[in-house]
Amino acid sequence: MTDAAPLPLDSRLAALGLRAPVTLAPMAGITDRPFRDLVRRFGAGLVVSEMVASREMVEAKPSVRARAELGGGAEGAAVQIAGRDAHWMAEAARMVAGEGARVIDINMGCPAKKVTGGLSGSALLRDHDHALRLIEAVVGAVDVPVTLKTRLGWDDESRDTAALARRAEAAGVAMLAIHGRTRCQFYRGKADWAGIRPIVDAVSIPVLANGDVRDHASAREALRLSGAAGVMVGRAAGGAPWLLAEIAGSPAPAPTGAALAALAVEHLDASMRFYGEALGARVARKHLGWYMDRAATPPAVRRRVLTAAPRDAAALLWDALAPAEARAA
Repeated sequence: MTDAAPLPLDSRLAALGLRAPVTLAPMAGITDRPFRDLVRRFGAGLVVSEMVASREMVEAKPSVRARAELGGGAEGAAVQIAGRDAHWMAEAARMVAGEGARVIDINMGCPAKKVTGGLSGSALLRDHDHALRLIEAVVGAVDVPVTLKTRLGWDDESRDTAALARRAEAAGVAMLAIHGRTRCQFYRGKADWAGIRPIVDAVSIPVLANGDVRDHASAREALRLSGAAGVMVGRAAGGAPWLLAEIAGSPAPAPTGAALAALAVEHLDASMRFYGEALGARVARKHLGWYMDRAATPPAVRRRVLTAAPRDAAALLWDALAPAEARAA
């Protein structure tokens, strides 16, 4: 919990429908619908889906469709699409907008070799002309706001994202999220928040600072150094769906004890309903592990929970996280 003053909401973010200047980063294997639903419930400016491969989305591969699943309420929900072909990018954007996405985000920041090897993600930082063709195709295909997530550049010798940002704004992009590392850094070292400032200065649309934002203090420092309008939180949110609201300045305390146990069990149940019992329990394990890490659960107990059969996991999880008096009640 923080007693610091709430982060101010930039009017440009409010105009895009954001309720807070703190947003959830898209993370493969983490920001699925059950997790996004929890983060949105606690309070976040925007939650973004896992990256969706555009052609696979259109061709109806079930696992890809699941990543973009919005559920009954899409308020504050964005779907991130990736690809290298303008036709498929436009078609995927039309599809997810038709299914209720309030924002379409374009991935030009993923550093994974399997993505950049296919000339997608941050590989597009090496070809601004082609990147613009994809942006123009997506913007032209939908009526909802289109945003762009990318990095400082391909490497330290080509930190030229400010030029791409200006062209993206001219093409109709409504907001940028900039990870404060180059592609060649992957996730090594410390995010260079000051390195985001030239991009902020190059455009009039709002920019979010991403990378190493873990709490209210780091968010304040990221905003100070970058001049950004808001922040995007990634890995720190694992096992803490309340963190974005806390960073924004929410007075609500982080759940502990029985409240944390109830939240973790709810997350497990939601995952099993969404994916089916066996797969849902397996997908939820990383999240359950993070909840238990936050509660300093003993390794042996942690191991029992994570290796339990789906039908037993909820009871064991409750026993691991709730105080004895709550378990006896």
